[in-house]
Amino acid sequence: MAPTDESGQAAQHASPLGTAPPTRPPAEGAGPNARMPRWLPRAMVLALALIAVFQLGSWAFHQLIGLLINILIAFFLALAIEPAVSKMAARGMRRGLATFLVFFGVLIVTAGFVTLLGSMLAGQIIKIVEDFPNYLDSVIAWINGHFHTELKRVDVQEGLLRSDWLRNYVQNSATGVLDVSAQVLGGLFQLLTITLFSFYFAADGPRLRRTICSVLPPARQAEVLRAWEIAVDKTGGYIYSRGLMALISGVAHFILLQALDVPYAPVLAVWVGLVSQFIPTIGTYLAGALPMLVAFTVDPWYALWVLVFVVIYQQFENYVLQPKLTSKTVDIHPAVAFGSVIAGTALLGAVGALIAIPAVATLQAFLGAYVKRYAVTDDPRVHGHRKRGEGPSPVMRARALWEQRRPGTQDSGDGGSSS
Repeated sequence: MAPTDESGQAAQHASPLGTAPPTRPPAEGAGPNARMPRWLPRAMVLALALIAVFQLGSWAFHQLIGLLINILIAFFLALAIEPAVSKMAARGMRRGLATFLVFFGVLIVTAGFVTLLGSMLAGQIIKIVEDFPNYLDSVIAWINGHFHTELKRVDVQEGLLRSDWLRNYVQNSATGVLDVSAQVLGGLFQLLTITLFSFYFAADGPRLRRTICSVLPPARQAEVLRAWEIAVDKTGGYIYSRGLMALISGVAHFILLQALDVPYAPVLAVWVGLVSQFIPTIGTYLAGALPMLVAFTVDPWYALWVLVFVVIYQQFENYVLQPKLTSKTVDIHPAVAFGSVIAGTALLGAVGALIAIPAVATLQAFLGAYVKRYAVTDDPRVHGHRKRGEGPSPVMRARALWEQRRPGTQDSGDGGSSS
């Protein structure tokens, strides 16, 4: 009888000695009753917890970004007034009182300037509105004279009053009053927040430094205190250089406005000096727009003269005045300063542009102490010019080349060689 398939398979798997081979133990996790590894649930819970913490931290950071920017502004403002507060405290005055006096002085100066500027703007706007018919008549007369038209002021005024864009503008302005009010209230609250934080940073500066140093080893404490001192010096130097440039700019524009007999020349000069120096990137254009507007009310040609002077002075300031003052106070290259302003604007907007230069100057000065310097090799490629006595000068080489190309010199050379 022939063996079945099962007996045949058993005979094939049987060992030559007649004993069955040992069976392998089942692999872990293989089989219907296999269990999940003990570490897998914990790893999954830990991964989910990390994701949740990251999402929560990202949400909190985006919600608090406004507060963090205000704290950063307040910190740099406290660094700017730190020298004045420290000098007053060194003479026996309490730091809180010294900080209050400094802030009170800044507040009085700012309020006085804003009051004068507001009264000046109100007066000039009223004057522009009152003189608007005269301006319109002169424009219409110029158009009629050059283009042979027959325009009338009454027709132009009626066309403007009945236009659709004016009606839409009035409606949009009426609906946007609440938005403007909310922005004004938000700006006042932001200003109050910055003032309070900067006051606490300046008044409790030593306590804040002690708190930071208490959690650091002695070596790190020295580095933190040194970085703090560098930040105070660089921020104070930046404010000093900007204030000096604002003074020079104000005096220059005052002379121009006074020569043109533009009203409110002192206030306009102060406006140009402060806005052009302490509002980055667009400060120059904002500063020059107001004097041009006021000069236009006197004579339209005066506005053109003011524009030309603003452009010329800006070039002088960028290429002559600012590099010299910045190198003496902040000690930062103009190209680095320009790049830092662009980077700060891209990161934090106008705030980043304002604090970029003192921040980069502080970082540069702090890292400079840890970078080892070597003597520079005496090579013309390094110094950018040839050393004296090394090779002929360009003038001598040009003269020698000219002598070689002269016909008389070539003939004489040939005659000498033949003889």
